[in-house]
Amino acid sequence: MPKKAVMNERIDNSLNELCTDVGFVNVNKHGEQLCGDHVEVIPDDKLTVMVLADGLGSGVKANILSTLTSKIISTMIANSLPIEECVNTIASTLPLCKERQIAYSTFTIVRISNNMEAEIIQYDNPWVILLRNGKNFDYPKTAEFVADKGEAIFSKGVINKKVIYKTKIRLQENDTFIAMSDGAIHAGIGKSLNFGWQRDDIIKYMEEIYQSDYSAKTTSSLLLSKCVELYGGEPGDDTTISTVKIRRRRPINLLIGPPANPQDVMKMMALFFAKEGKHIVCGGTTSTLAAEFLRKSLNTGLPNYVDPDIPPTAAIDGVDLVTEGVITMSRVLEYARDYLKDNDDYFHWKTSEDGASQIAQLLFEEATDINFYVGRAMNAAHQNPDLPIGFSIKMHIIDELSTCLKAMGKQIKVSYF
Repeated sequence: MPKKAVMNERIDNSLNELCTDVGFVNVNKHGEQLCGDHVEVIPDDKLTVMVLADGLGSGVKANILSTLTSKIISTMIANSLPIEECVNTIASTLPLCKERQIAYSTFTIVRISNNMEAEIIQYDNPWVILLRNGKNFDYPKTAEFVADKGEAIFSKGVINKKVIYKTKIRLQENDTFIAMSDGAIHAGIGKSLNFGWQRDDIIKYMEEIYQSDYSAKTTSSLLLSKCVELYGGEPGDDTTISTVKIRRRRPINLLIGPPANPQDVMKMMALFFAKEGKHIVCGGTTSTLAAEFLRKSLNTGLPNYVDPDIPPTAAIDGVDLVTEGVITMSRVLEYARDYLKDNDDYFHWKTSEDGASQIAQLLFEEATDINFYVGRAMNAAHQNPDLPIGFSIKMHIIDELSTCLKAMGKQIKVSYF
């Protein structure tokens, strides 16, 4: 094979092994019902767009401004329209502030192409922090677009005396882009800090807590938690953190329930264990069948970790995690719902070793691609009289959990037997 062809093949293989992980969290200004910041994400295998917009002021008005800005920009950017056209659309669409004559919210755009190149476009938000190998990377910034105050047509100059900065950079595995609204750098003003939390301070903090296995959502949550702490629990401004991370794909496979037809046991097990990645087996009967298939013993001896609410785990040689079924997965679903909201339960399941916590760690933090193998055999103990006859709690849990995981940006495949 020619050298050029070999090089192209290596690039394609490397591309297939990487993916883009996006996770964001925010907190409202103290006393406000709505957040004046808004994050919009358009995920795709070849193009991922994240827009963080910070609306002028706070409350309802700011929420409307930031929502319109982020939705318009993300849609146009995802359709490969020029940034000039995107910003001109924003300038001509949103209303003017009567006092300041400013028409729109500030924004940060991160566009990832083929998991190989990042384009960062920044307008008056705190500059994006890029962590490469866990350390701050000072990427190049170019001031490109400028227009005179009040002009609706986009041209060279300043937009309302502001400069837009644009960056293009080749990506490496574990590159972590941290975007934020100005609530982050205002954290602590008048309370724990005199002049707020400066960008250099944030960089230092993130370098200290950085771990390569942190997901984008976890990175955002940790930084926001520190901001709220500096505010004394009463944020003086809407604060949003959005992280974009380039990760290597990591498949996780989860098996729960025996098949409806006992003759399909061998087929189900063979397909499950043939899959690349870690393997989780949930349920007593399922664990017994898995052990028989692998010709290994099912170890249900004294558990290493005891939780009064979650049944103990077991062990099978060749299986990464063995847990009870419905009770454990119900708790995982609770954690998934919380993860998509405030992520308040993070520190509990991240530091605990019960079955539900271990599954949450694997599915939420480690996995990028998740394959569910679900047996349809009915279990009378799992039927809820308040639900329609024949409706399986197990099926409901898997369906909703799959929806939650997709919302986290995971690639999900469910196979029923």
